[in-house]
Amino acid sequence: MEDIKKALENCGALQFGDFTLASGAKSNYYIDIKKASTKPEVLSVIAKTMAAEIEARGMHPDRVAGVVLGSIPLATALSLETGIPLLMVRKERKDHGTGKLVEGDLVSGDDVLVIEDVITTAGSSMKAIAALRAEGVKVDKVFSVIDREGGGRENLESIGVSLISLVKGSDLLRDAKQ
Repeated sequence: MEDIKKALENCGALQFGDFTLASGAKSNYYIDIKKASTKPEVLSVIAKTMAAEIEARGMHPDRVAGVVLGSIPLATALSLETGIPLLMVRKERKDHGTGKLVEGDLVSGDDVLVIEDVITTAGSSMKAIAALRAEGVKVDKVFSVIDREGGGRENLESIGVSLISLVKGSDLLRDAKQ
């Protein structure tokens, strides 16, 4: 995971200051994963590392799902790296087109691995899991690049989902050049 930490630091994704997170919590650091996921070399390192971790854990998901917007590049890169088909989960239903929350081919009973960029409280992950489960698929794991250790792991466990992360926020902070 040193490669991931180095890649995030080198591209400037780890920032210090006063930030308000998506959860509404205040923080003195921010991980701008979009800064990382828009750089092909960093995105490639993340996808290869996630793919290796999936293989090492003996996981065989039928689909990987990205939550709009932040984790879509990550899930797409992982799909390309592994050949596992991609799903995209919207945050809200559109009032035009098909009006679907989940885009991509789904089969009832599929095992879906949700991909996230950064987990703090896991609020958006939990909404995506609910949308996926409503489609009749199994979701019991979320794979995140960063776990900010803000209660997300516990929140996911409360709905029967385990969290796998490449890096913990505390690890990034311990080694960071502030």
